[in-house]
Amino acid sequence: MTHRPLIAIPARFAATTSALRHAAEVNARALIDAVWRAGGEPVTLHPHAPRGEADPAEVAARLSRFDALLLPGGGDIAPHRYGAAHTHEAVYDVDDEQDAFDLELARQALASAVPLLAVCRGLQVVNTVLGGTLHQDMGGPARDHRHLRHPVSFTPGSALPRITGADKTEASCYHHQHVDRPGEGLTATARAADGTIEALELPEHDGWFLAVQWHPEDTAHHDPVHQRLFDALVQAARKTP
Repeated sequence: MTHRPLIAIPARFAATTSALRHAAEVNARALIDAVWRAGGEPVTLHPHAPRGEADPAEVAARLSRFDALLLPGGGDIAPHRYGAAHTHEAVYDVDDEQDAFDLELARQALASAVPLLAVCRGLQVVNTVLGGTLHQDMGGPARDHRHLRHPVSFTPGSALPRITGADKTEASCYHHQHVDRPGEGLTATARAADGTIEALELPEHDGWFLAVQWHPEDTAHHDPVHQRLFDALVQAARKTP
């Protein structure tokens, strides 16, 4: 049997889940399935950051056991993490332990060139780690990208067309925040028709990296363009020393 590289995916805290008697740590089955189809072994990672502070050495040691990292979607990042003085009333599901753990995971993965695919909140986590900022709300239900599928165009010559074999896609989105200022070294390589940044890349980074604002797992089971993002992550993981 072919060895499946280990893909670390930090869990999301859930107050309630069907058939369980307690609060839980979860990941979306669609995301897990996409990694499995790609040939990876998805492993849910317990977020540990007591009092909202993650131990860099501990996180680095835990991450070193894996071949790649996938940062999934989830609730909003606390605005103070990217330097905002105020919190918009639409910000929701902020968790200090989740924030601290995700941010340190991203920091360690980038520093050690671990292959990294960041999805939705994951993109915002990476942007925050690299000093970027976010628009806290896109303007309410008439303007946000929740429960929305819309066209996204890729920048010619970027990694996205090379990975997917396409120059655009129909993206499944669920977000009310988006990138304001990209972090250091990050380049926007996909946009929606309204100008929203839908993907970020790190052209000068030594490792494999891609961040998308949409949810490719939603349609990866029937759309090869989106499945290829997970395929590319697992392929990069196989090359990890």
